[in-house]
Amino acid sequence: MGPKHDFSGAHVLVTGGTSGIGAATAAGFLAAGAEVTITGTRGSAAEYDDDLSAYRYLQLDIENTDQIDAVAAALPRLDVLVNSGGFALPSIGLDEWEPEVFDRAVRMLLTGAFRIARRSVDLLAQSVVPGGGSVISIASMSSFFGIPIVPGYGAAKTGIVGLTRTMAVHWGARGVRANAVAAGLTRSRMTAGTFAEEAWTAPSIARTPLGRLGEPEDISEAILFLASPAASWITGQTLVVDGGYTVSG
Repeated sequence: MGPKHDFSGAHVLVTGGTSGIGAATAAGFLAAGAEVTITGTRGSAAEYDDDLSAYRYLQLDIENTDQIDAVAAALPRLDVLVNSGGFALPSIGLDEWEPEVFDRAVRMLLTGAFRIARRSVDLLAQSVVPGGGSVISIASMSSFFGIPIVPGYGAAKTGIVGLTRTMAVHWGARGVRANAVAAGLTRSRMTAGTFAEEAWTAPSIARTPLGRLGEPEDISEAILFLASPAASWITGQTLVVDGGYTVSG
């Protein structure tokens, strides 16, 4: 059983909320009483296998500036923004060492997160929920060390850590907090192939003090904490949630 949060009356936007960490986060906020909007790349919620009827759904390709603007304009109010959209491009067979693919990774994972936060901050600054308005972004182990297959993803996720600090400093006077969660290897559609290969997972588990890989709920629980009143004096921080992988030799 995880901690209990009360987000009654809060309005939450989770980009990439149709699967993986985003879906678990959206479900967590919904269970805690929030009104939750999720985004996905498909035209409607009905195009997904999962039942998404409990959420408001907006189409968003996080690489598309016009769609980012449209999503922000469609929000009547906002208390929590969770930047969970995007994925590692090698998972669809693209090589991030190619400059055009590298650029796309950074545009998706860093510039997209900046744009949606920048377009949403005026609403977040009007939040009256306990703890105030909050931006929470998803960082990664690749924010702290190099993973050769994902130079673009790693650069973008490293940028998320710096962007989080800067947003915290710039928007703190407006009552808006900014934090990030650096997720370890966590089960999702993007990592399904990795989880299926013991040659990949065994070394990671062997290095992880807690002896297992992550589940989406491990990350979502940390996100809900950072958005909650319990974290009302926490901003500019990146919380590592990885079972101890980064502190193990």
